[in-house]
Amino acid sequence: MKSYQAPEPGMPLQEVESPTPKPSGKEVVVKTIACGVCHTDLHLHSGAFDLGGGNKLNVPVPNPFTLGHEVFGEVVAVGPDAANVSIGDKRIVYPWIGCGNCNVCSKGDEHLCSTGPVIGLKKPGGFGDHIVVPDAKYLHDAGDTPEHLAGSYACSGLTAYSALKKGAPYNSDSDLIIIGIGGVGMMGLQIAKAAFNCNPIVVDVDNEKLQLALENGASAAINPMDEDAATKVSEITGGNTSVAIDFVGSEQSTAFGINLLRKGGKYIIVGLYGGELKFPLPLIPILERGVLGSYTGSPGDMHELMKLVRSGKVDPIPVEKRPASEANQTLEDLKNGKIIGRAALIHD
Repeated sequence: MKSYQAPEPGMPLQEVESPTPKPSGKEVVVKTIACGVCHTDLHLHSGAFDLGGGNKLNVPVPNPFTLGHEVFGEVVAVGPDAANVSIGDKRIVYPWIGCGNCNVCSKGDEHLCSTGPVIGLKKPGGFGDHIVVPDAKYLHDAGDTPEHLAGSYACSGLTAYSALKKGAPYNSDSDLIIIGIGGVGMMGLQIAKAAFNCNPIVVDVDNEKLQLALENGASAAINPMDEDAATKVSEITGGNTSVAIDFVGSEQSTAFGINLLRKGGKYIIVGLYGGELKFPLPLIPILERGVLGSYTGSPGDMHELMKLVRSGKVDPIPVEKRPASEANQTLEDLKNGKIIGRAALIHD
């Protein structure tokens, strides 16, 4: 099998040939067809998250390691105890796998388990042309979803859906503001329309992305760099926005976005760009605003999302297809904001 591996954090990916894995027990081997490339891959590749103030959170990764957690592929081998799966099945892989033994996992929140074999982090991911999935229960039928888009529902789609659930219900379009209309934010826009009957307001510094959002159903689009941006939002919403979902997660996005909420509003931070949240403490109780984190989504969320996707209700987002051999350049282009929507690496 062929993989594009980082020998250590921050180093360019290298093409590596190794034996194709063989499954045991309940394991399933999936031949990667396409793997979405995510901003989380950038952070994992760098080996750290920016905590602001010159501080960093180091990410423990194997050396070498194979990125890629948005995997769509074909089942090519199954272990002797594998059930409900057949050779030739084409499936999306749920990557946020828990240990299965702790209290967190027993509650159905495997994505919050701190020791699980997460694919693309603890275990080799879809930047390789084969991956091992520990159980067929983590495989999902993509329905009629295009192959190059399907894997993105395992992270960007799932992450957006989980965050939107935390803010629901939405009684009007002005109830919800989406900050950041990259790949995950665009998924958020499409899922908000399909699952929550809401055409949210979107905020982004890129006018090309704002125009794309309007073409895809956003009720309004605001560039926060405009001098009167906050005033425009207030005029549109009447100051009644109850939820803002921040798919950027930077000091700049939070400084702008949290002030758009009404009293009692909820600010949900999803993006991992980095920095510190700076906000006057007395205003938190006075305005009774809540700040909440949202990290990917549970296996239950994934089942709900894929039922919605298979129904055909979620409009597709733009996905740029690239050969897997261009993994290094794709990471660089994503880092520099040169990708509209999502990018997917296509294996031979």
